[in-house]
Amino acid sequence: MSLKIRLSRGGAKKRPFYRIVVADSRYPRDGRFIERLGTFDPLKAKDAADRLVVDAEKAKTWIAKGAQPTDRVARLLETVGVGKREARNNPQKSQPKKKAQERAAAAAAAAEKAAGAEAPAA
Repeated sequence: MSLKIRLSRGGAKKRPFYRIVVADSRYPRDGRFIERLGTFDPLKAKDAADRLVVDAEKAKTWIAKGAQPTDRVARLLETVGVGKREARNNPQKSQPKKKAQERAAAAAAAAEKAAGAEAPAA
């Protein structure tokens, strides 16, 4: 049984409210869970005290038992002081490909050359 600490969505349409729960990874997102650890209200101000309410001791206990927090929950738990979230390696797929990089380098060289030709004339 692989346990996850994840968000369970509640609230009305376009008014989200989340519960931080421990659940089996096979359970539905908003369905069955083992234990509720706290709440998260993203609509409240970031400095509001009741925006994130978490029982840190329960969270530490479940992590010690092997429960894996999702990325978002790991970020939230880090703000409370439970665990340290490791930096993710973002993929480089959005980088321009080889030909686009060559075109950009050629355009930069042409702009530099044009700026160099205008500077001495002035």
